[in-house]
Amino acid sequence: MIIPKNVEDLANYVENGENVFCFMADWCGDCRFIKPYLPEIEADFPDLQFIEVDRDQYIDIAKMWNILGIPSFVVIKNGEERGRFVSKNRKTKEEIEDFLSSVR
Repeated sequence: MIIPKNVEDLANYVENGENVFCFMADWCGDCRFIKPYLPEIEADFPDLQFIEVDRDQYIDIAKMWNILGIPSFVVIKNGEERGRFVSKNRKTKEEIEDFLSSVR
């Protein structure tokens, strides 16, 4: 999991490569629930780069991207959004993997 250093770093990931932006926050119970599964999910999708975006640190970007609940996942390939899994509900490993498979 890559953690961007700043907004410019985050923008670089948006424009280059096929990336999964994982919006989370330390205080979020649903984020803490799914976080232990993320290394397995990353291993199942080795051609994707996973970017952890702290929703509180990047609140303006979360608002701009319409991230209403966390954790939320947005797939962007070379600047083009391929899909998003954004909801207020707790997500399972299987749901995230189904989503990632559907946007390929």
